[in-house]
Amino acid sequence: MIALHELLVTRCREPRSVVCVDGANATDFATFRAHALGIAARMRTRPGQRFALWSDNLYTFACALFGLLVAGKVPVIPANATPGYLAELGDAYDTVLDEHTLAAWCADTPVIQPVEPGMTVDANALLTLFTSGSSGTPKPVHKTLAQFDAEVHTLEAAWGALLGNAVVLASVPHHHIYGLLFRVFWPLAAGRPFARTTCADPAQLQARIAECAAHRDSTVVVSTPAQLSRWPDLPGFAALGPAPRAFFSSGGPLPLDTAKQYAATFGAAPLEIYGSTETGGIAWRNQNDVQAWTPMPGVAVRAGATEEGGALEVRSPHLGHDGWHRTDDKAAFDGHGRFVLQGRLDRVVKVHGKRVSLSEMESKLLLHSGVAEVRTVLLEGASRERIGALVVLSAQGRQTLRRDGRALLLKALRRHLAAWFDAVVLPRHWRIHGALPVDSRGKIQAQAVARAFAASVEGFELLAQFDDAQGRTVELRVPHTLVHFAGHFPGLPILPGVVQVDWAMRFARDWVPGVRSLASVDQLKFTMPVPPGALLKLDLEHDAARRRVAFAWRVGERDCASGVFVYREHA
Repeated sequence: MIALHELLVTRCREPRSVVCVDGANATDFATFRAHALGIAARMRTRPGQRFALWSDNLYTFACALFGLLVAGKVPVIPANATPGYLAELGDAYDTVLDEHTLAAWCADTPVIQPVEPGMTVDANALLTLFTSGSSGTPKPVHKTLAQFDAEVHTLEAAWGALLGNAVVLASVPHHHIYGLLFRVFWPLAAGRPFARTTCADPAQLQARIAECAAHRDSTVVVSTPAQLSRWPDLPGFAALGPAPRAFFSSGGPLPLDTAKQYAATFGAAPLEIYGSTETGGIAWRNQNDVQAWTPMPGVAVRAGATEEGGALEVRSPHLGHDGWHRTDDKAAFDGHGRFVLQGRLDRVVKVHGKRVSLSEMESKLLLHSGVAEVRTVLLEGASRERIGALVVLSAQGRQTLRRDGRALLLKALRRHLAAWFDAVVLPRHWRIHGALPVDSRGKIQAQAVARAFAASVEGFELLAQFDDAQGRTVELRVPHTLVHFAGHFPGLPILPGVVQVDWAMRFARDWVPGVRSLASVDQLKFTMPVPPGALLKLDLEHDAARRRVAFAWRVGERDCASGVFVYREHA
């Protein structure tokens, strides 16, 4: 392991050792070092101290990051580079070091820089990252390079032997602490190559694995629960090979069903990392064995005072101080020093004058066999506040929904919750989706959950959407106030047929991208009018061989519209 502050001046790493791979191309350490020092030389003459650093190109980002550190500047790493987001950061940076500037600096063959005394990096150099917490408002977190160095040594102590010289592949961005640690700092310190590009789906992942296998290199995959949960349903997942040495997951708990799928396919469940931007890594688990979390090497944990909620407290070299840090997570410990998370202590709301822990409500819903994932949110109305529940169903839950219908399923979920909660605080609004909404960090923001309960841009209220072996099913409510009822027809409003076709096409395109290249709409029938306030159910079936998606709208048990979307071969 090379100390991060000595990375560019040490002789411990061979100049021709590979730092970055991109398809058949490989970039060695001598080139990386020269690019980073070249950027440092440019940055020394630039005014300003804090530079917002953004590049989607991981290699360019890594060169610029170390170039800034060598130049004595402070890298400020935003979560994204949209103008609105950067404006929210306010006074956190002096200027932006953008993609185009950095690409130009790293485009040419670098001039090899000699090692000079002024090229050393301060071990306690500052970096600024951002966390949005539950509110969504960017919050700066200032960390030192020494904290990151301590953490990569912890990671290497835990899993260095398992990874060996594996190439690091990832589906997560490098603009937050998880991606920064696992894609940049840890590989550079340990001498492992990282892949320049991000793998978004199994097809891209398989291509990268195959490229590495051609050079006799093994791989490790860094991802999030949301992505890992989605991949098994996509084509090519079961064919991934050679199997990566490990899958890492962070950003939230991985559903047990997903962990079991990976264990059955690859021989081991993903290694899950629990922590935060403020604390760094705290604990890990592998659901092959237990669902409790084990503290990382060198990290001490304890439960806080009961009267303060029993919050998990941490003492760690990743914190930058020697004291105990109180988290907002409640934890219960077993006799082996491991702990189970019991929800966030900062998600307590009042409904009808009663205090309710949203995290506790979620934990109880997860005990129901029909629920795979859930997130609750307080919905503020004009006259009262109610709880909304956004649910991802398990395979058993999807079977129940198709067999018994949405109303009976939700009645069963409310009855299940009533064993622990007063009836007046039970969720009054429910949504069933195929996945929880996550951002690029794998985080679930309260605003994103709340949006699931608002009317869509098309005007309908999406109540349920799920996939199973029979296809995709959608349920929605048609509001009385829908603009399409105006004038269609006076005194007897009905939903226009063209709107039904448009909505069906919207859901078909989300499910089968090829429908975006539509050739025709065949077998179109309208058999029953749809009035305001109707609960509509849409069934979609895909015939990939014939490039057709059949759709059928129903109100209750009665058909009201149907047809077939035929799409072109080359979408």
